[in-house]
Amino acid sequence: MKPTQILIVAVAGLLIGAGTGIGIKFYKERHASEGAAEQAALERLPAFAYPDLEGRTRRSDEWQGRVLVLNFWASWCPPCREETPLFVALQEEYAKQNVRFVGIAIDDAEPVRDFVDTYGVEYPILLGDMDAITLSRRLGNRFEGLPFTVVVAPDGRIVARFQGGVSRQQLEPTLQQTIERYRRSFESPERI
Repeated sequence: MKPTQILIVAVAGLLIGAGTGIGIKFYKERHASEGAAEQAALERLPAFAYPDLEGRTRRSDEWQGRVLVLNFWASWCPPCREETPLFVALQEEYAKQNVRFVGIAIDDAEPVRDFVDTYGVEYPILLGDMDAITLSRRLGNRFEGLPFTVVVAPDGRIVARFQGGVSRQQLEPTLQQTIERYRRSFESPERI
């Protein structure tokens, strides 16, 4: 090989190496900033809207100012079937303390209706789609598994996440602490 050819190959190698290094740096910076943006989204509940079983669109702002227990589930999911009676009972127990359970079913309408009838679910059930799976991921459901439950404070801040089935011993202390922390926002101001 001639010295000129060696020089051209060396310069080409340096350019390719530099280009690869720049590409890797760009990739890392891009994904770091995406991760930071995703992390920021996880701190608060983003706006969402899904249809309920009657076909009415229900929006997240409907439950603003309440302690919200948002549960992503499906009728075919065994842990979902196990935790649903607990959610039904807790909704009844905590309704007067400004707590609202809302289920987002990643499922078809007919099995969801059967499930709701079987378990006596009286809290709102929404029908999710691929967008609901994306929402659960943004809320911290990294593996997109079901069930996935998020507890949201009245100001929209996420206070707890539960991957998989949740028990009373896990969920109830979080509800009580959140209620106590935000109790003043639930009560009417004293009249003079």
